[in-house]
Amino acid sequence: MFQNRMPRYEVLSAEAMATLDKGWRRLMTEIGVEFMDERALELFRKAGQRVEGHTVFLDPDFVLEQVAKAPAEFDVQARNPAHNIHIGGDSMAFGAVYGPPFVRQGEVRRDATMDDFTSFTKLAQSFPVLDSAGGVICEPNDTPLDSRHLDMTLALQTLTDKVYMGNVVSGVNAADTLAMTSILFGSREAIEETPATISLINCNSPLRWDDRMLEAQFEYSGAGQPVVLTPFILMGAMSPVTIPAALVQQIVEALSGIALSQLIRPGTPVIFGSFLSNIDMQSGSPTFGTPESGLGLLCTGQIARHFGLPFRTGGGLTSSQVADAQAGYEALMTMLPTFLAGANWVMHSAGWLEGGLVAGYEKFIVDIELLQMMQAEFTPLEIDEESMAFGAHEEVGHGGHFLGAMHTMERFRTCFYRPLLSSSENYERWMRGGGKDANTRAEEIYRKKLEEYEAPPLDAAIEEELREYVVRRRAELGD
Repeated sequence: MFQNRMPRYEVLSAEAMATLDKGWRRLMTEIGVEFMDERALELFRKAGQRVEGHTVFLDPDFVLEQVAKAPAEFDVQARNPAHNIHIGGDSMAFGAVYGPPFVRQGEVRRDATMDDFTSFTKLAQSFPVLDSAGGVICEPNDTPLDSRHLDMTLALQTLTDKVYMGNVVSGVNAADTLAMTSILFGSREAIEETPATISLINCNSPLRWDDRMLEAQFEYSGAGQPVVLTPFILMGAMSPVTIPAALVQQIVEALSGIALSQLIRPGTPVIFGSFLSNIDMQSGSPTFGTPESGLGLLCTGQIARHFGLPFRTGGGLTSSQVADAQAGYEALMTMLPTFLAGANWVMHSAGWLEGGLVAGYEKFIVDIELLQMMQAEFTPLEIDEESMAFGAHEEVGHGGHFLGAMHTMERFRTCFYRPLLSSSENYERWMRGGGKDANTRAEEIYRKKLEEYEAPPLDAAIEEELREYVVRRRAELGD
């Protein structure tokens, strides 16, 4: 996984941080947060917090006491130890797109299927720059709703040997994910000792944690598995229209969810989540890759570090319908501040299109190229006596060239970034090769990767037990 040792880009002054601190304390105390689960309300009551109906009016100092119990850094195990990840500090871990009900292949936009899910899972396994396939890489609409989480989890467990995300549609789905993860790693105790899943718990912004998300949170936090407590904020619709107001709301929502996880199981790992963008105020449509979302992302990193928490944000987000120039520059507008802020867990790193409605095959490859380039650019430059190549000057002399110099021949394969997708051919050579644009080249790359894919080895007895569990649970669910 990638270690980002570059300095963090911080945009908030001490005065701005102090103003935000007053703001979130007031919102949390006077407006409160809704929790649509009686177990959550009871935990807050027992902890001395004021509860009226489903609304909890939280004491900010109490919340900070709970937040302090969460680890600043933690490890997550993969079934291949080489793919274990560390969350926090300088570590950045990247997962694929999450949640789209549709896919795009070239000019075709259609419902996502289980075949698409397995294809994207294989692609995520094939690129080392991704640390996780994610969770719901796309929604397989050709499988039964009640049991598709079993098929998706099984695919993530067998087609990859990287960290995967847990299903959060319901408490039942979360319990199934935990049961299957316990099979894969040998026991419930093994995953409680070192977490093996990361799960996304979204706030129903503004200021409401709904029953389904809370059911899943109770399952995962109770098992010591990290959850990403994420306010889902589109400024102007799900928060006030100004960035500072959105940041204050984001703090309240994230910290209140984190406090609940600590009440469920003190010391359980959490991630300060952020999904912050804005809408087109003329159409009401979400917009992504905007300057406002980039600025909010940079602020989020500074805020999360202030609370001593690892954080999630960023990705290759775009509102574009296709993998075109707009998709590229909007993805960069999100991914660049992701690196500048040093996000620890980055979802939607590859494949996001059309505001998250679509998982795109060609966009997946474009994003992989972008991610590889960003990791290369954010690797500190090592400078020593040898790297200054005085001997090459002695060999070439004045007015010569370094193309055939020994220094060049020994190092050129490792000195420069080697593009996956980008073309630097001149026009004539490009035309002789068919005049292929980036989308055409991206299609060739993902199809070749799928043809070359080999499943990582898995103990046959464990795989059989997993498949038997899926068959049994599918029957119990009536699918």
